[in-house]
Amino acid sequence: MTIIRSLRLLTLAFLATALSHVADAQVASTLRLSKKQYLAGEPVLAVITITNHAGQPLTFASDGRNQWLDIIIKDRKGDSVSPKRDRSFGKMTVKAGETMAREVDLAEHFQLSEPGNFSAVAVIHVPGVGDGSTTNRVLFDQTPGSPYWKQKVGVAGRPGQIREFRVLNFSSDDKSQIYAQIIDVNTAQNVRTFPLGDALMLRKPLVTVDGRQRMHVMFLATPTMWVHCEVDTDGKMTNRQIHQRGPQGDPQLLTYADGSVRVSNSIPYDAKAAAEAKAKVRKASDRPAGTY
Repeated sequence: MTIIRSLRLLTLAFLATALSHVADAQVASTLRLSKKQYLAGEPVLAVITITNHAGQPLTFASDGRNQWLDIIIKDRKGDSVSPKRDRSFGKMTVKAGETMAREVDLAEHFQLSEPGNFSAVAVIHVPGVGDGSTTNRVLFDQTPGSPYWKQKVGVAGRPGQIREFRVLNFSSDDKSQIYAQIIDVNTAQNVRTFPLGDALMLRKPLVTVDGRQRMHVMFLATPTMWVHCEVDTDGKMTNRQIHQRGPQGDPQLLTYADGSVRVSNSIPYDAKAAAEAKAKVRKASDRPAGTY
C-alpha cells in the first residue's frame, strides 16, 4: 500500500508540473510601463501583452470569484502594496496565434500615492488551467516633486467643499516638467495629478486663480513658446493655448475686474498657419535649379 500510495503521489505531482508547463506553453506574456520615474499621484500606466500559443481561441474573464489577471506590487521592503478596491479587468478574447494588450492604470487600483521604490509583476490565469503565466518583473519609483505654488479654493456649487491647487516641478530623464495637482482638502485625497508639459525653468511659471475658481498656469516650453493651461477644481484641463513672445517682452497673466484671467503681450500661436507657411517654404525649395 505504501508503494502504491507513493506512486499515486508521484503521479499527481507529475500531472501538476505538466499542467504548469502547459500553461506556460499556451501563453506568453510581458509587462511594460510607460516610464520608470513617476510623480507620486499621477497615473502609472502598465501594458500587459498576451500572445496565444494554445492553437485555439482563449477567452480571459472573471469566474465570479477570481479575476483572470492578477497584479502584484511590492515596495522596497518587499511588502505588498494594498489594493484600493475590487479589481475588474473586463473580458478579453485572444485568437490563436494573436497578440493582444490590455492597459491598466496601477495607481487606480493600488495605494500608490506615496513616494518610494516599487516592483510589479502580472499573472495571467489561463482558462481551464489552474496555474498561470507570470510576466517579467518591472521596477519603478515615485518622487514627491518640488512644490512651486499652491492655493486653497472653494468648489462652486458645492458648499463646504475645499480643493487645493498645486503646481509642481518634476525633473526626470534630463528634462523638467510642470505638473498640476488637485487635492480634496476635506478628505486629504488626491483628486488628480497630471503633467501640463515640458518646461524650461529659465523663466518662472506664472500661476493665478480666476473668478470661476480655475487655476491658470503659464510656463516657458521652448525658447520662443509659452503654454497657457486652465484647470478646474475637478482636475479637468478646460483650455490650453500656445503663445509666442510679444513685442514688449515675455507674455503675462493679467487678472481683470470681472475676475477673468487673460494673457497679455503675446502673439497666439496658430499651428495651422505655421504648417501652411512651412509647406510653402518646402515647395519653393523643391524647384529645380535655374527655374523661376
